[in-house]
Amino acid sequence: MNNNKISISKILPVLFGFFVMGFCDVVGITSAHVKEDLLGAYSPAFQDTLSNLIPVALFSMFLIFSIPTGLIMNRIGRKKTVLISNAITIVAMFIPLIDYNFITCLFAFALLGIANTILQVSLNPLLTNVVKGGNLASSLTAGQFVKAISSFSAPFIAAFAATQLDNWQYIFPIYAVITLLSTIWLMFTPIEEEAVEGKASSFGDIIGILKDKTIFLMFLGILFVVGVDVGVNTASAKILMERCGLSSIDAGYGPSVYFAFRTLGAFLGAFFLARYSSYKFFKLNIIGAVLALIALIFVGDKMAVFTIYAVIGFTIANIFPIIFGYAIQSRPDKANEISGLMITGVFGGAIIPFIMGLMSDTLGSQVGAVIVILISATYLLYLSFSMKEIKA
Repeated sequence: MNNNKISISKILPVLFGFFVMGFCDVVGITSAHVKEDLLGAYSPAFQDTLSNLIPVALFSMFLIFSIPTGLIMNRIGRKKTVLISNAITIVAMFIPLIDYNFITCLFAFALLGIANTILQVSLNPLLTNVVKGGNLASSLTAGQFVKAISSFSAPFIAAFAATQLDNWQYIFPIYAVITLLSTIWLMFTPIEEEAVEGKASSFGDIIGILKDKTIFLMFLGILFVVGVDVGVNTASAKILMERCGLSSIDAGYGPSVYFAFRTLGAFLGAFFLARYSSYKFFKLNIIGAVLALIALIFVGDKMAVFTIYAVIGFTIANIFPIIFGYAIQSRPDKANEISGLMITGVFGGAIIPFIMGLMSDTLGSQVGAVIVILISATYLLYLSFSMKEIKA
């Protein structure tokens, strides 16, 4: 009778976990700081390539750990899996404080990548244990909104640490404390989990589904849209530093503008998608994103650059869930396998920034990075015109 009733005491600690999930987006400002603080001693000629190894270290973990996490979660349960993720996050956040150098930063963000992979695989299913029926969709949206707030706030927390605590690196213990609070809150929240039914997806299941051309195109879509998202996050501060002469702290507001409008786009997208077809909405938004990226190659005015970040954030906001949902709808009989495959595609956040770094160092300018992001968005433009509307 009360299947659709929300227990606030249970849903709040789970939603708070989405704030921890957003910590992965600190790679953008960290990459800019690491380039400025550490990389001159390594190789002046390859500073962008090296600094972009920070997101590579993080997002490559999605390729390695997403499927094993699902298998482990079936054995130990969703809540315990989330708690393990939080423990790894806390450890990762203290490593740069123990010894701040390029290698320890790579190691810390690899650990954060493992933790974030585990969290992304387990937290959404855990939410289904505390929210039922018609409230689930809105609760999932609320979780993504909380994650977006976390992403948006990262540069402000870094600026607070730099100005009030005299070191931007104190963002890491701040994140560790937030994660610890999340862990304690969830640990003492009783959540009843249903027994796992059916056969868990295997590596063979996921690789086999790629033989379906539609699924393969959607997988590439996930890879490239995450690449665009992480790419803009990674390059935005560096572009402001290069073209506008901003400090790394002030340039950190570039990612904040991007995430603020991505949050707004996701919020408004829920209303637009209720009235218009998703694939037409996809076309309109990706056209806007491509035009903005073309403009970003040429502009140098600070306000113009911030405006372009806003446009890209707003237009890219709903593309991931549209592609994800389209893939599931195209083969509902393989929903579990497709879900695992799409999460694996998040490793596009490792590939695209690495290529961006190589291009930037080759051209001696962040224009190289923007070109790589533009090529990724161009694939999404192609995909939007290749999609056929699926009737639910």
